[in-house]
Amino acid sequence: MSTVLETIDKGTLYLEKRGIADARRNMQLLVARQLDCTRTQLYVQFDRPLGERELQPLREALKSRGEGVPLQHLLGNVEFHRRTFKTDARALIPRPETEELAEWLLVHDLPATSAVLDIGCGSGVLGLTLAAERPDWHVTLADVSPDALALARENADALGVSNITFAQSDLFAGLTGSFGGIVANLPYVPETERPSLSREVLHDPALALFGGPDGLDIIRRFIPEAFARLDPGGWLALEIGHQQSAQVASMLERAGFTAIEVKSDLSNIPRFPLSFKPPV
Repeated sequence: MSTVLETIDKGTLYLEKRGIADARRNMQLLVARQLDCTRTQLYVQFDRPLGERELQPLREALKSRGEGVPLQHLLGNVEFHRRTFKTDARALIPRPETEELAEWLLVHDLPATSAVLDIGCGSGVLGLTLAAERPDWHVTLADVSPDALALARENADALGVSNITFAQSDLFAGLTGSFGGIVANLPYVPETERPSLSREVLHDPALALFGGPDGLDIIRRFIPEAFARLDPGGWLALEIGHQQSAQVASMLERAGFTAIEVKSDLSNIPRFPLSFKPPV
């Protein structure tokens, strides 16, 4: 019978041999999930013996992680702006950059608005965070994928967020009306990068990842449509890929947006364009 510490040590070695980065932290989190405790609480349980009923599901999770199944899928959740969101293969795993975008929008001096659209909402982390933090906003969460929308609804129910609406829509095709603000994390990975992506990233739905040869096909279509569906004085915020900021800023300008600003992420990559539709 193995102890908690012995199990962590053996699992860490297994993951290291399979090229998993940060293997010990991965193993600690898998054990903590199995024991229904926090990673910190493991330290006072190192000598605790683990029985077969606990070890068997842990072996299965460990094998899956060694095969490249994302840790977030195995844990079943992810932390995003102080909230816990369910995550699985139905939608893109929330990235730290998207959390940066949410936090920037929440501190930015945006015009007062009541109708906000999160298009390409995926699991709902961005739109639900905005709705929870801005209860005077009504946020529409839209996605072309019914599976992603189902996951977003589950997260909304778990968090008790109610100032929201859901819509299945290919960009604006299934939406009516206009909005005071639009936020979008659309697919922006170039197809040419597919062979170089990690096993973990390739577990995300391709529909949520790839945006054509240069990654900008969907964004090219989206920006003029977004301009047409914004109220005068409304704002548009995006998350984009590296080396795309100059092209996206040019698209925004051609569409009629003004006051275009591109904020860099914590890795100093220009990542978040914010722009405005001129007031009447």
